[in-house]
Amino acid sequence: MTQKRKSIQILAPAAYEAMITLENWGESCQLSPLYKALIKIRASQINGCAYCLDMHTEEALAHGETARKIFAISVWHESHLFSEEERCLLQLTEEVTEIYKGGVSDETYAKTREYFGEKLTAQIIMLIVIINSWNRITISAKQIYKK
Repeated sequence: MTQKRKSIQILAPAAYEAMITLENWGESCQLSPLYKALIKIRASQINGCAYCLDMHTEEALAHGETARKIFAISVWHESHLFSEEERCLLQLTEEVTEIYKGGVSDETYAKTREYFGEKLTAQIIMLIVIINSWNRITISAKQIYKK
């Protein structure tokens, strides 16, 4: 296990507070808590963020998600457990998180707009950006989640 580093919250408090403001905005977004959890878990899996993965799987369970479904998030492409809306969210999450692979496809964007509308699609993209930012902060600071 690696040594924890000094908190970015302490070293760059104004920037950290801006992230908290974004997080609070994300919490007020109209997307269901379970859908938010799917996004946070999948992005954290891709990024290898144990801190966020631990936190958000715990949240998903508290919101009523089943352990079975949480276990299957990393293999959602092959799993029958996810609705078409959830598959759309997970696909968008992967494309935004792995933006270097070619960005968000027109097909994924159109499907997301079809299911969620244009305004909520923009909010979903922001939710994905926020969790990716948190992943990078916690990984860089080597934070450990302890409840």
